[in-house]
Amino acid sequence: MSKAWKKLDLEGGGLQAVNARLASTMRSRPAAYAAWLLFPVGGHRFYLHEPVGAVAFIAGSAATAALAVLVPGLWWLLPAAPVAALAAFDLVWIDRRVTRYNKELRMRAFLRKGDRPPQDYRGRYTSDEDARRELQEYQEVKEGERPGQPGPAGANDRDRDAGGKRRMPSFNEQEAMLRQMRQRRQDDED
Repeated sequence: MSKAWKKLDLEGGGLQAVNARLASTMRSRPAAYAAWLLFPVGGHRFYLHEPVGAVAFIAGSAATAALAVLVPGLWWLLPAAPVAALAAFDLVWIDRRVTRYNKELRMRAFLRKGDRPPQDYRGRYTSDEDARRELQEYQEVKEGERPGQPGPAGANDRDRDAGGKRRMPSFNEQEAMLRQMRQRRQDDED
């Protein structure tokens, strides 16, 4: 399925616009795990909007590199061990963080105060009389129905469905109509 719908600009509002905005800002687990490969520079933490943790990775990596270059021996392992331990922990942390981050985004999007309708907006009815009339018509149709039986509109007409709408003739009925038309044409020619 094409992902082109994510690029549509639906800023007019509504649920579709909110979902499109969410789809473009939500984080995915595969991308977060791919960014984890850049853990010495805090790539996955920046991707998941955790700048404090990302800076900690950068500081630990810088300290490791500085000790490896400036101090002889294995002193560089002192900052490297916590960085590696934190990176290993982040393999488990990423899943929870993606879930929490996406949930926060959804809550922020769906629980925000929306725009109010215009001051004189009255719904789909322009007057109370229209609403009463439509309700009355609906009640008449429903009162005429019997439980488990089609409504009165389609009860006696086989060309209409249970709701009273005209239905398309079946293939056999169409064939019969064509035979009748051919027979009439032949009768008219004789």
